[in-house]
Amino acid sequence: MGRLDGRVAVITGAAGGIGREAAMLFSEEGASVVVADVGSSAGGEAAAACRRATFIEVDVSNAESVQTLYAKAVETYGGVDILYNNAGIMPPDDDSILTTEADAYDRVQSVNAKGVFLCCKYGIPRLLERGGGSVINVASFVALVGAATSQIGYTASKGAVLSMSRELAVQFARQGVRVNALCPGPVETPLLMRLFSDNAAAYERRRIHLPMGRLATAREIANAALFLASGESSYVNGATFLVDGGLTAAYVTPE
Repeated sequence: MGRLDGRVAVITGAAGGIGREAAMLFSEEGASVVVADVGSSAGGEAAAACRRATFIEVDVSNAESVQTLYAKAVETYGGVDILYNNAGIMPPDDDSILTTEADAYDRVQSVNAKGVFLCCKYGIPRLLERGGGSVINVASFVALVGAATSQIGYTASKGAVLSMSRELAVQFARQGVRVNALCPGPVETPLLMRLFSDNAAAYERRRIHLPMGRLATAREIANAALFLASGESSYVNGATFLVDGGLTAAYVTPE
């Protein structure tokens, strides 16, 4: 018996990285999974790697596209029980506030913050139709700490996701919908490793602050999402669910 037997999960940004790992894990645990992403080729491949999944193309920054996503999910599987709002971007032109242009900032907000807003706006009513469910919004440890190596748009967007999640958790708690903010630390994903591929010193500068001395794996973050999606977290609501290897607890790390 799987921990998600009989449930339907919609995972955005599921064509690769943590989202793909979560799609595979959720399906292994008995869920029917909607792999939602902008990349049709990679999205189809991710869905094919799961036990029971379908790919639906979506632009999370577009309201009509998000509405269509949930309509197709309901048409395919009969309803939705889990929203895993994971889609996000971290473009190279999102840097210090002194150098980041307004259009770059807006582009990040459109996907990372507005995307979560739209997925909750049109996804939560689908959960209410089923009598409740779990919403997992991906924020980040950067919503809680600052960095001199700034990505101002990304940081601001994740702070927005964290605050939004708390408000929704309170609003819908008595209607059976739990909303939690999953806050990963740095993870070994193609997105992040691409940033370090040409700059080993940049990676080492960050690694020294990690108490465990390493980045998280995508599966470790997916495991945390599985807990939040399952009935095992039935009294976890409005949480800032940190999975950062102790990073935000650290002042001086081991040598």
